[in-house]
Amino acid sequence: MTKMKKAKEENKERQMCLTLADVQKLEEVTALMTRGNEVLKAIGYTEHSKRHAAKVSVTAQQILLDLGYEKHLAELAGIAGFMHDIGNAVNRNDHAHNGAILAYNILKEAGMPLDDCITVMTAIGHHDEKTGTAVDPVSAALILADKTDVRRNRVQKSIKENFDIHDRVNYAVLSASLEIILEKRLIQMDLRLDDSICTLMDYFEIFLERMILCKRAAEVLDCRFKLVANGSKLC
Repeated sequence: MTKMKKAKEENKERQMCLTLADVQKLEEVTALMTRGNEVLKAIGYTEHSKRHAAKVSVTAQQILLDLGYEKHLAELAGIAGFMHDIGNAVNRNDHAHNGAILAYNILKEAGMPLDDCITVMTAIGHHDEKTGTAVDPVSAALILADKTDVRRNRVQKSIKENFDIHDRVNYAVLSASLEIILEKRLIQMDLRLDDSICTLMDYFEIFLERMILCKRAAEVLDCRFKLVANGSKLC
């Protein structure tokens, strides 16, 4: 890194004022996130709590760092990842757009520079497969981190007989990992499913749109996306 580039990056970091650690301490963000997960649990959705937010945040940030993006953008990806589901407190429908507007106002009030507020807002507003797509590195990293967070402990129902297909798919996950193979410009999701609980066809029934979204997100990052499930390449 040249001295000039390093100076510019350090200047951006100083200007950002608000870090991921600061956002994680904001009472309003925590309250919206908690209420959003309560709403989703009440209507039978999988977990969208602080645990999901923290995992998405860490993964989104790491994706950009691993691909060589500047720390400033990676920090914004982490912030977007942490706040991306706060719109569920309003309503599950259109939660991405509601969450984007909420996040913009919270971050602006907390002192984040306008350009950064807009970057986070855009990423959150585009993270849902029904209405959005990757439009820049931050939104791409958020999408990849969010759509690949499948795991058994995201199921919030206690009675298996009441599981819907989303519950079965998440409950069937034995392991899921996201790997960046830099020399091949490849972002690969490795998934192991218990096929006595759900089949690969069940997975694709609900995740096809999400995987297409991940493919687009990888392309924005100048990479390819690959999904390997139970040892077989699926996309």
